[in-house]
Amino acid sequence: MTELTADEIVDLCLRHTLYDWQQQGSTRPIAVASARGSEFFTVQGKRYLDFNSQLMGVNIGHADPRVAEAIAEQARTLPYISPFMATEVRARLGQKLAELLPGDIDKVFFTLGGAEANENAIRIAKAVTGRNKILARYRSYHGATYATISLTGDPRRWGNEPGMPGVVHVLDPYHGTERGTDDAATALAYLEETVMLEGPGTIAAFILEPVTGTNGILIPPDGYLEGVRELCDRHGILMIADEVMSGFGRTGEWFAVNHWGVVPDIITMAKGLTSSAVPLGAVGLRPSVHRYFDEHVFWGGLTYNSHPLACAAALATISVYEEDGLIDRSRKLGEVMADHHHELFEKHASIGLVRNLGLFGVLELVRSRETMEPMAPFNGSSEEMKAIGKHLDEQGLFTMVRWNGIMTNPPLCITEEQLAEGFEIIGGALEAADAATV
Repeated sequence: MTELTADEIVDLCLRHTLYDWQQQGSTRPIAVASARGSEFFTVQGKRYLDFNSQLMGVNIGHADPRVAEAIAEQARTLPYISPFMATEVRARLGQKLAELLPGDIDKVFFTLGGAEANENAIRIAKAVTGRNKILARYRSYHGATYATISLTGDPRRWGNEPGMPGVVHVLDPYHGTERGTDDAATALAYLEETVMLEGPGTIAAFILEPVTGTNGILIPPDGYLEGVRELCDRHGILMIADEVMSGFGRTGEWFAVNHWGVVPDIITMAKGLTSSAVPLGAVGLRPSVHRYFDEHVFWGGLTYNSHPLACAAALATISVYEEDGLIDRSRKLGEVMADHHHELFEKHASIGLVRNLGLFGVLELVRSRETMEPMAPFNGSSEEMKAIGKHLDEQGLFTMVRWNGIMTNPPLCITEEQLAEGFEIIGGALEAADAATV
């Protein structure tokens, strides 16, 4: 079979497949041939440094041979069996996750990814509580299914409305570069006011990203998650932590909630669970939640629940985290990343805010540090941000440039030298933005 050229690959992909979140007539995707570690390569041989772990999911790095071999061995033995069966790989993964998950969370329901995990999490919460409302935050992303796009607070929700009834959105502590971040007490007061106005007895759950991902790597003020936990306990509301992006070492802990010692009632995960090698998500449940189903039917199911290939990939991925010390590495390299952030902040007037927790980071660009006007409007872009994106692409740095933010979320296996390379490229891209500042 003759190999396709890069243009042929792109043309066929555009002609016969649909791309996410964009106008099909104005997109031109990169034709990728291979990847390894923190790098990937185009069909034409161009090398990219992956500074976003693709969609914040390739945590252990691309194409780890240990994971590839585990998938191949499972495929040779038992590639698929009905989820009504029991398999050793399912048993071992469930047991391992029970060891790693926060507090007393000791049972999981497997899904294909994060959106399905969140969808089943709210289904479980409604069943267990007998209530019908779900609280979610405006600056959030929880998936693109019918239910999870309704939970999502950011503008991707708008084009999918009207959505699932019963979703109530609340404000985050963070309000943008110009207004800044509330302290925990203020944010919790607004949250409790919403709870009281909606009726505590009508709310099944509050779903939130402990550290928000695509809406800006928003790190909560100390005391906020602890206050959410107390508020939920007081009103019988289940706390759901969406750790699809923030889990599996991304923040320097196995799960982001561990930074604050908070144990949610339900936790969702995906992405880093297999380092995105195979689709897999999971819903983790405390005994106080899953015991309900000892006497009640769980009205849910998926053909690929506990898929053997995915479970094998997850077990191998978790082994890599442990063997290579990647959780601790993320914590230590997070300090290196913070130094790079602050060095760029000192050099470039266009940087208004920097944030990171572990290897979960962002640079927010502004037109003025006095007014803190963002370099691009909410849900929009600007010529300066487009120029930055173009420069990064030309220099072989792949990351997410969204609104006025530049994401810095590399694989946990990245080296200090590669980190420095990435930030040097970003520094070169900021010249156009600096020229636009006042």
